Amino acid sequence: MKTTLSSVTLPSNVTPAIAAILERSLAGDELSVADAVLLCGANGRDFHALVQTADVLREAQVGDAVSYVVNRNLNFTNVCVKACKFCAFSRTNRSEQGYFLPREEIVQRVVEAHSLGATEVCLQAGLAPGLDGRFYIELCRTVKEAVPDIHVHAFSPEEVKYGCERSGLSIRAYLRELKAVGLGSLPGTSAEVLDDGVRKRLAGGRITTEEWISVITTAHELEIPTTSTLMYGHVESDEERVRHLALLRTLQRRTGGFTEFVPLSFVHQESPMYKKGMLPGCRPGPTGHEVMRLFAISRLMLGADIPNLQASWVKEGLRQAQLLLSAGANDLGGTLINESISTSAGAAHGQRVNPSELRRLIREAGRTPVERSTLYVERQRFTADAALDPAEPLDSVSDDDPRFGSYAQLTADPRFRFEPVEREAIKPRSLPVH
Repeated sequence: MKTTLSSVTLPSNVTPAIAAILERSLAGDELSVADAVLLCGANGRDFHALVQTADVLREAQVGDAVSYVVNRNLNFTNVCVKACKFCAFSRTNRSEQGYFLPREEIVQRVVEAHSLGATEVCLQAGLAPGLDGRFYIELCRTVKEAVPDIHVHAFSPEEVKYGCERSGLSIRAYLRELKAVGLGSLPGTSAEVLDDGVRKRLAGGRITTEEWISVITTAHELEIPTTSTLMYGHVESDEERVRHLALLRTLQRRTGGFTEFVPLSFVHQESPMYKKGMLPGCRPGPTGHEVMRLFAISRLMLGADIPNLQASWVKEGLRQAQLLLSAGANDLGGTLINESISTSAGAAHGQRVNPSELRRLIREAGRTPVERSTLYVERQRFTADAALDPAEPLDSVSDDDPRFGSYAQLTADPRFRFEPVEREAIKPRSLPVH
């Protein structure tokens, strides 16, 4: 459905070509790849007009509410058969820093999160060598048996592909089994940039664009919703970013299975491809202006089809995430409780934020806080008065509480040390969908 906002007046002295694109967007016209690439260069008044347009469209498409989810993120192993150049999280199976949380420990952490008000657990990890092909299925089953009403948001397309390879099942059969044991949704991660030229530079042997699409569309056909993501600010061009957005838009129009879009800034500090110079021309993540522009362009390009645009505070920091609420974003993600992947790459924004802190940020931006489910069903809507907020268990946990641990503690804890195994040869092959 088109959004008609012809009464909106753009700032004066905007470059005519930019103004024409923004006016067409306000009239409900589709943003083309060429138009979006032109917007990637918007600066000065053009930049401000772009951000204003995104904010106006956000209000028209989703209103003034800003949502968040109370969740726990569990990266249960850092041991991986891949060697992605951007990843500072993974370790080889011989590394003394390799860990693998036992199933009982994972369940204990899920139970703890649920007792603190979490409605979702997100499970993602490395691709451990020798992994039983049914491990993901049995882990999901075990978690749901322990906490039946927790939403299991788990396993990237790369992990699904690995599970299929290890088990011999097709994508469809594997996803059917995951759904049968309680999988609620898939993270649309391992996307990076959906361009195979870029993907080969970032990580040879990574899941291909075609394979990623196959996993995602099969999930949607089975009524397993997914998120969608973009990792940007490294070696990709403006056009490659925009074509990624256009591809997501096409997929959403075909399947309707994406719940949200999450732009993920490349965290460079500890990333091998930047720190060790493994990838010539690699940039140190996007600039602040690039982040604002990308969010605004995402609202213009995707908002009519994927209305929920999430600002990742663990990537951007709380203040930048708050600013992005004025550039098209309408969601701040989750409380996380634990986060290892961005932290290991050098993100310095912590691994947990309490619900009251997220509500404070939302109110300061003049918006209405809403706690949501994973699938964007409203759970609680809050007033402008924080004094009326109900007490929540996670808000009672202090910032220095040691119970949740850290990535450094995980890699040093002898209880969780990964036992080396001889790596089995995993031959690349085309995965059957059916």
